[in-house]
Amino acid sequence: MSLVVGQSLGLGDGVWSRRNGGKFLNRRRLIRAALVQARPSREDGASPSPSSRGATTKPSIVQYRRAELADDLQAESRALGRAIDASVYSPELIARKHGNQPFKAIRRSLEILGALGGFALKLGIDQKQGKLEKNMKKRAGELRKIFTRLGPTFVKLGQGLSTRPDLCPPDYLEELAELQDALPTFPDAEAFACIERELDLSLESIFSTVSPEPIAAASLGQVYKAQLRYSGQVVAVKVQRPGIEEAIGLDFYLIRGVGKLINKYADFITTDVLTLIDEFACRVYQELNYVQEAQNARRFKKLYADKADVLVPDIFWDYTSRKVLTMEWVEGTKLNEQVAIESQGLKVLDLVNTGIQCSLRQLLEYGFFHADPHPGNLLATPDGKLAFLDFGMMSETPEEARFAIIGHVVHLVNRDYEAMARDYYALKFLSPDVDVTPIVPALRDFFDDALNYTVSELNFKTLVDGLGAVFYQYPFNVPAYYALILRSLTVLEGLALYADPNFKVLAASYPYFAKRLLTDPNPYLRDALIELLFKDGKFRWNRLENLLQQGSKDRDFSAKDALQPVLKLLLDQNGEELRLLVIKEAVRVSEAIALGTVVDTYNSMPEFLRSLVSNGNGNGPLTMNPTELESTLELRDQVSRIWGLLQSSESFDPAILQPIVQVLQQPEARKLGGRVAGGVGQRLAARFLQQLLRATTPSSPPTNP
Repeated sequence: MSLVVGQSLGLGDGVWSRRNGGKFLNRRRLIRAALVQARPSREDGASPSPSSRGATTKPSIVQYRRAELADDLQAESRALGRAIDASVYSPELIARKHGNQPFKAIRRSLEILGALGGFALKLGIDQKQGKLEKNMKKRAGELRKIFTRLGPTFVKLGQGLSTRPDLCPPDYLEELAELQDALPTFPDAEAFACIERELDLSLESIFSTVSPEPIAAASLGQVYKAQLRYSGQVVAVKVQRPGIEEAIGLDFYLIRGVGKLINKYADFITTDVLTLIDEFACRVYQELNYVQEAQNARRFKKLYADKADVLVPDIFWDYTSRKVLTMEWVEGTKLNEQVAIESQGLKVLDLVNTGIQCSLRQLLEYGFFHADPHPGNLLATPDGKLAFLDFGMMSETPEEARFAIIGHVVHLVNRDYEAMARDYYALKFLSPDVDVTPIVPALRDFFDDALNYTVSELNFKTLVDGLGAVFYQYPFNVPAYYALILRSLTVLEGLALYADPNFKVLAASYPYFAKRLLTDPNPYLRDALIELLFKDGKFRWNRLENLLQQGSKDRDFSAKDALQPVLKLLLDQNGEELRLLVIKEAVRVSEAIALGTVVDTYNSMPEFLRSLVSNGNGNGPLTMNPTELESTLELRDQVSRIWGLLQSSESFDPAILQPIVQVLQQPEARKLGGRVAGGVGQRLAARFLQQLLRATTPSSPPTNP
């Protein structure tokens, strides 16, 4: 569910509480937002005197912040106490509970079977008539409507299936992704009673105003706009739908029964359906605990709101419980409302780029990511920030998988389909006993066609659809985190296409990948960089130049960190193989610079001097053929451009060379330098001898006519 959130106002000095006999709580016990918050001020505008705090001296900012943090932690602890009885998904518990209510289970089963049975019958007829493919789009739309009618559990189930390319054909993925949480509201009186019951406070003591009706309603609850009585701050209050836990528990009890039958009798389905159901049910149950959602928001803010263009609303812990969530209200416009956004002088593409960069950090740096970034959960604020809302559905990328995904991109760029197929072991897509040999041709067939486009031309949705077709045909078991990654980036690209039909999320993501490859010291990424730069014993300078060009577009790129992981490996005891490659390439570069200097010197000579040293072949003083000379000069120019890219970086500092100088002072480095110098000397001596021999060889006598 999305919360449309607003500007924070100043906090007052006290709060009315019936728990304290109608007295104002002292300033120390003010309810504060969980994270960043301005220092409260007195109603008369003056700062509290030291005596009013029972102190003889004014506390320092550090002391005040420590006190604030302590208060926040205490408030969070109280909220956790209110959620102590929050339900946790347990197949055994729901079986015990609903197994003892047979009439309820039978009634709901008939309702579900009535809806889905007719749909299954249509699929059977389509298959018999050979119209399964032809009618797939139509049937997918019908299934979406059925899920909507069956209520919250099936809406959530459909949304979950929309992220599973290993389970659903592309037409179903696309249609189920359109499932919305929009459901009828429940009575306001029930919502307000829930707030009072959960917080053990009267509504009047908490809020000075509350919107007369919900501003949004979703499958699990609905949202009101309110103003806190003690501070005047505008907040969003989310209240859980009555009886939702009971209804969801019953549905999952019945769905698990179907899952057992599928696992037992449907041999053509290779995925463990029961495990998927339990995994999904566990996530839905977590969404039912609003204190868990509040903790998700706090963690998300700590990790990602360090960027000035990202906003995460604060949590009011003393007004939060298992079924009530109170958050800062943030004024904003949904990200798919392009006209409204641009009327404020903002650009949708700038906001989408912010979302992409933040999403990449979520997925590949810290691994804790927002799993439901649809337009209602992403707002453009009037000051140009991107606000993230609704932290009920979060997921995590395992550390090993984060690096494996980046390595997978490298293998894709290199068109190394065998390595790509092996990556699926590390990503947990395939069990170790599955042979990837038959999968390689399918990857080659799809990506050879897709990679005919440049990165800037490749559409991410096309890529996802193609991968989905491969996943659907072979025994893949796509982990939930990866399916959600694909969904989140597809959603962001879809939002960008409103503003620019030519926008490509892969092109916007590439600078981040380049930066990580160039600067991350992780051994996996370091090896991936070496794999990208070296091929068949040759260094690909064009790849390095492209990586630096793209990496420098990332705002966090640091030139001083670029290539440092590789330089360290170069002198490591395990780096002999890399040293041999580098020696060979260093000889080539040194020779190119030396010969390029000769050519530049020759070209700067007056004409009469050129005629004295020319060898008559058009290459000045050199005997190289034109193609070889052109290649040598291009190498020299390419190395020069790469150095220029490093120098042009805002973070460039001549001190960047200091670690290299320190490294060169080590014994291994001195040996390496000697080997390079020796190699250059040998190449230049050979060139000189070749030049000398050609110059002294007499020309063939002219042939008589």
